[in-house]
Amino acid sequence: MFRRYVFPMLASLVLLVLTGFVAAAQSGPIRGHVTLKQADGTVVPAVNAVVDVFRWDIPGQYELKTSKTGEFQHAGLPAQGTYVISISMPGAEPYYQPNLRPGMADDIKIELTPGDGRRLTRDEIKTLLARGSSGATTSAANSAEEKAKREELIRKNAEITEANKKVEESNAIIDRTFKAGNEALRAKNYDAAIASYDEGLRADPEHPGAPALLTNKTMALTNRAVERYNAAVKSPDDAAKTAGMEAAKKDWTEAAESGTKAVTMLKALAPPTDPAAANSSKVNLYFALLARAEAERLYVVKVDQSKVDDGIAAYQDYIAAEADPVKKAKAEHDLAQMLFDANVFDRALSEYQKILEGSPDDLDALLRAGQALFNIGAINSDKTKYQEAANYLAQFVQKAPDTNPFKADAQAILDTLKDQANVKPEKVTAPPRRTRKP
Repeated sequence: MFRRYVFPMLASLVLLVLTGFVAAAQSGPIRGHVTLKQADGTVVPAVNAVVDVFRWDIPGQYELKTSKTGEFQHAGLPAQGTYVISISMPGAEPYYQPNLRPGMADDIKIELTPGDGRRLTRDEIKTLLARGSSGATTSAANSAEEKAKREELIRKNAEITEANKKVEESNAIIDRTFKAGNEALRAKNYDAAIASYDEGLRADPEHPGAPALLTNKTMALTNRAVERYNAAVKSPDDAAKTAGMEAAKKDWTEAAESGTKAVTMLKALAPPTDPAAANSSKVNLYFALLARAEAERLYVVKVDQSKVDDGIAAYQDYIAAEADPVKKAKAEHDLAQMLFDANVFDRALSEYQKILEGSPDDLDALLRAGQALFNIGAINSDKTKYQEAANYLAQFVQKAPDTNPFKADAQAILDTLKDQANVKPEKVTAPPRRTRKP
């Protein structure tokens, strides 16, 4: 018998770049329609009206003019600013609207009334605001209907301002905890890494950056479980051994859950149209699939073998996304080994036979296929399976160097088959190939 330790996956220190997660845009539009109510009561588009956009949190001013249809728009205003717009045109009473943020309202509708055509300055608007005014300077604007509209707009704007504030706070927390978690993960301080990722996830579990936190949390949990498992295996104290094993199982369970959630969230995102964002999305999904596959493998093998279908699905997703042929081949071996370790010998055999179709001299596949067939034969008292097992194992013994640690084990199985079941390897020139169904 030999003792097998579980080692950390090689990709454990490949950290994702947290990209495209900021929910609040860096710039945004303010747009609207301006009409003029004439003396006879008819309403027409306010053409060539001057729209002064004052940035209110810091000094700044932008000037626009309305189109032939009375429309205006400024599409590139800094999103973090607050703004006041002032509308003026010859023959109209000036109008102003405070407390605006880019993107807060789809379309600001403004109706001017006849007046002296004045153009309000920044200082005049400050004076009006100090008096408690919040809109047009005409008496008509004080009507109940106009007042209600302004109050509703102010209320909505306040709600959006508060929502934007929460988004900014979440962004700051996600960014900070992601960086701190990654630093701890690089240092193999898995406790600190997991604590940082959890803090970010508590701040906003549905944040666009949450999948990256979940992916790296999956890697941290997986590696912490490996450390705990290996320490438990080595421990001479039975109580410590049991406690360590249970702690490792708990980590692997949480890692599988975290990895699955990361993949699910990333798959649910709408594909970005921007090429850079699309590439970042593809990279993030790739690492999420990799982390989930490794977590599911250890969960199935060490915690719950009944979840083998979840492990298969995780590996199939990852293998489909893996472009590197060396890494893809390793993943195919890992999938087969997971099935073998979970005692699902018929499905493990199928995966090893797939490998042998492309690589007939693959020693690991020859050995495991033979062992799987021997176990199937023993379970079912099937001499045919014993014969197939002997054929694979004989090829392995013939091709494996004497330094291979499993060569003696394979020869021992061959001796057992010969002595107890009267089964000898058949002379074959190539490994048995799995018949594909049409």
